[in-house]
Amino acid sequence: QLPAGNLQLTLYQYKTCPFCSKVRAFLDYHGLPYEIVEVNPIMRKEIKFSSYRKVPILLANAGSPVQLNDSSVIISAIKTYLVSKRNSLEEIVSFYPPMKTVTDQGKEVFEYGNKYWLMLDEKETKRVYPVKEVRVEEMKWRKWADDWLVHLISPNVYRTPREALASFDYIVREGKFGTVEGFFAKYMGAVAMFFVSKRLKKRHHLQDNVREDLYEAVNEWVKAVGKHRLFMGGNQPNLADLAVYGVLRVMEGLEAFDDMMVHTKIEPWYRRMEGVIQRAEA
Repeated sequence: QLPAGNLQLTLYQYKTCPFCSKVRAFLDYHGLPYEIVEVNPIMRKEIKFSSYRKVPILLANAGSPVQLNDSSVIISAIKTYLVSKRNSLEEIVSFYPPMKTVTDQGKEVFEYGNKYWLMLDEKETKRVYPVKEVRVEEMKWRKWADDWLVHLISPNVYRTPREALASFDYIVREGKFGTVEGFFAKYMGAVAMFFVSKRLKKRHHLQDNVREDLYEAVNEWVKAVGKHRLFMGGNQPNLADLAVYGVLRVMEGLEAFDDMMVHTKIEPWYRRMEGVIQRAEA
């Protein structure tokens, strides 16, 4: 528990971005108050202060301001800060150094070292992870959410022209768009993302029916949680639960989400996650 006003947070986001949704799920579950700045995805004026041009970005002030980039770094760093009172937030962020890498497509991107690790001493680690396997499991599935699950979202929500249009209707409604800008974003964006989703399908070697990949993935997650745990974290969610929930949540209200609920075994776990986060927010 933090003293009132001890940690001031501002989240720069797109509401429908799965990585941003992951961060919100984490902050909400831990009862951390934060301000939201919705970024215009075309102009991105709201983040012109930053050389890092993606969202989410979290500005955190625990005595002095610090900028945190990358959803998994944000979650690991803030969780470390909550558990370990010894370190300053600036010191904790320094444990996640940015490293420039080149993708298979020849594009330069930043990757962050240690991003699935909590930077704790031995005593603190034992408190959070009573046995080593718990930590290994959490890190494995957090990485799986980033490296696999998140890549199933776009091919599924933009699967057909009709679904693409419904998805962009939701994006424009929830996002920060002007009236004219929103109109063009809805129709041109839907067409563009329909074709982008086909490229993503090919890049990630998805099946012709991308729903099958989604169903297999969420059932794999349910199997990993098992029948004898409420959550992967046991009686309470861990960081892997929050990551998977955050990614899946962005499909709510869309056909892909409804299909997933009907054709997989995810619903009981998903509703439990909804419940604990709603109670934490309340």
